[in-house]
Amino acid sequence: MLCRCLIGLLLASLSALGAETSRAQPRPRARELGIAPGVFAPGPLNAITDVSGVRVGEFTLIEGQDIRTGVTAIVPHPGNLFQEKVPAAIVVGNGFGKLIGSTQVHELGQLETPILLTNTLNVWEGAAALVDYTLAQTGNEDVLSVNPVVGETNDGWLNNIRRRPLRREHFLEALRTARSGPVEEGAVGAGTGTGAFGYEGEIKAGIGTASRRTPEHTVLGSYIVGVLVQTNFAGILTIDGVPVGKELGTYDYRDVPKAYQTPAKPEGGSCMIVVATDAPLDAWQLRRLAWRAFAGMARTGATFQQGSGDYVIAFSTAKSMRMPYHLPSPKGRDALFGDKELSPLFQAVAEATEEAIYNSLLRATTVRGRDGHEAHALAIDEVQRILKKYGRGK
Repeated sequence: MLCRCLIGLLLASLSALGAETSRAQPRPRARELGIAPGVFAPGPLNAITDVSGVRVGEFTLIEGQDIRTGVTAIVPHPGNLFQEKVPAAIVVGNGFGKLIGSTQVHELGQLETPILLTNTLNVWEGAAALVDYTLAQTGNEDVLSVNPVVGETNDGWLNNIRRRPLRREHFLEALRTARSGPVEEGAVGAGTGTGAFGYEGEIKAGIGTASRRTPEHTVLGSYIVGVLVQTNFAGILTIDGVPVGKELGTYDYRDVPKAYQTPAKPEGGSCMIVVATDAPLDAWQLRRLAWRAFAGMARTGATFQQGSGDYVIAFSTAKSMRMPYHLPSPKGRDALFGDKELSPLFQAVAEATEEAIYNSLLRATTVRGRDGHEAHALAIDEVQRILKKYGRGK
């Protein structure tokens, strides 16, 4: 019995080590392949952290042969978010999901906790951890109500999701390690067990990010829009207008009768999109901005299937727009932009979302998980060949 236990522990350790090693192998981002959607330039990092003050933390949980999951935390600014709330909005492309905290954001137009992304059955542990995190902050000693915001996608194809393996300390670790600077992408954090674009042998997906800066010469002026995605959705992969999924033979409905006979895999998947900007927008304007993120998602071949939970959470980090907890209403804000001035931001968020999704796929490595299920990394050489066939890429 002892021997079996030792062998089991060794196999689990080797599995985790293999997964960690595979993630360490460099894989290209979209721009390294000559894929640069749109007309606006990215920020210095081409990441959501190009928006000043935004930090991202990730915790990856790999255990044995069947646990492939994690947490991604997005922190809007380095201060006490409950005491200095930021304007925010949430929009729903398809509501087959569990987005805790959405109704209060919709009602009040403000975000008072960081955002956590995880798997479907661990959102409640994430919410409890966010409450603990908020109540423990200096200055919140008298707080009696907290609205945690936690989103999810279903990683049950690769992850033994019914075990609900994530604990309070895992969520707190993602928050503790949140940093500015480059963001790790692919099969990490909340993207560890996700996959997209294909019913069986699906493409490995995960966490991706990108950003855009609106040009100084526009009526709006120069602002940053950053996007982070957790991809796990269905569709027919299209990259820069090229039908990559069809060319690879990995796409939904390629074998319709067989596809509908595979009930073990969650139907449709989901996509969580987080949008940050330093533009001084109010909640209504952020809602309008959030809707345009779905334009970028659609360009990648998403079909927004029945079982897909597709959400966008958008917030502004502009200091002039923050809402002090003790004031009955916001005071001293800068003048808001007019409707006609928002169009460059709409363009920016669509471009950044599209590229963030590509990065989530290109950076992801092959992952084998529950019941031997496997999600395969995109073959970079094949993608390049297909892009060149259509006159795209390098």
